[in-house]
Amino acid sequence: MSSEFTVNAKARTDVGKGASRRLRRLAAEVPAIIYGGDKAPQMISIAHKDLLWFLEDEAFFSSVLTMDIDGNKESVVIKDLHRHPAKAQILHADFLRVSADTKITLQVPLHFINEEACHGVKMQGGSITHAMTEIEVQCLPKDLPEFIEVDMKDKEVGDIVHLSDLTLPAGVESIALALGEDHDSAVAVVQAPRGGASDDEDAAEGAEDESSEES
Repeated sequence: MSSEFTVNAKARTDVGKGASRRLRRLAAEVPAIIYGGDKAPQMISIAHKDLLWFLEDEAFFSSVLTMDIDGNKESVVIKDLHRHPAKAQILHADFLRVSADTKITLQVPLHFINEEACHGVKMQGGSITHAMTEIEVQCLPKDLPEFIEVDMKDKEVGDIVHLSDLTLPAGVESIALALGEDHDSAVAVVQAPRGGASDDEDAAEGAEDESSEES
């Protein structure tokens, strides 16, 4: 299950670019919107310092949040975040309403474990490369995982971990895999060490080819 977060917000009626700039500059608040479900979109504002604090926790992005709008509470997930390109400033946030009986689609982070104990690293001198750091999943809100673990302990040099190798919690489905086997992308690879056996063999083969061409 994902973590519990309660975000305090205020309803706002003053909209537009000018209003948003004033909100950021004068009130130190972030303009945001809640949409989805059977209700009309609602404009809100959130204290910038509060939102920054929440964003320090990775679980905030993969959790069902309680949005408290002037005492009225709704269940939401964060869907989009607009940051200033040069400053540590949040410019706008989008939240999607969720209901207990409707599946949601969200990006969930991958946590790679046992990398130092990985056979291909510890015994074979290889290194691990991450092809993904998160995956898109679909599930009911109650089944939303905070993260998905990828255990690298028994992997050897040359091994590739694919989406189909991941153990997803009950009720959680990979969006990519639902599209078919062609979408079973690599998640991580245990690469051979530089100058290792495979590299030496490639170099030797290359040298033999050059020698044959010269003769």
